[in-house]
Amino acid sequence: MAKFGSILAGLLLFAGAALAAPPGSVEVQNAWARATPGGAETGAIYLTLEAPNGDRLTGVSSPAAREAGMHEMIQAGNIMKMRQLPAIDLPPGRTVTLHPGGMHIMLQGLKKPLRAGDTVSLTLDFAKAGKREIEVPIEKIGAMGPAHAGHGHGGMAMPMPMHH
Repeated sequence: MAKFGSILAGLLLFAGAALAAPPGSVEVQNAWARATPGGAETGAIYLTLEAPNGDRLTGVSSPAAREAGMHEMIQAGNIMKMRQLPAIDLPPGRTVTLHPGGMHIMLQGLKKPLRAGDTVSLTLDFAKAGKREIEVPIEKIGAMGPAHAGHGHGGMAMPMPMHH
């Protein structure tokens, strides 16, 4: 009976992993946000995306802010400027990293400050893979990367249950 129980547990674990990331879906890793000081109206989220068969991130939203969008920092002469992106292409099998000083997700009109140790909900909308809801850990003010990368859950963004 113990052998049957361990086999059943193994099958359930395998089935859960298969449901969490269907083949050809977009893998989301190392998602993180920086804490914001009180009174700040904007925040940023960074993450790494990989779509084995290619895809396109076409939109983002979060209940934590009035508006969320995809942005990119670009050098214009000696000045860094930020521009909004209509979408982010995810070439097949290539990793696309959103990071400080580059592409990122901007949260505008924060409803409350982002506090270190909390999480922020984020919905990613992909052209092929559809909507994906994740919980993004919030790191300390001034952080330059996710503290959890390479630890515990492997830097994976934590999936949220979908409500339709």
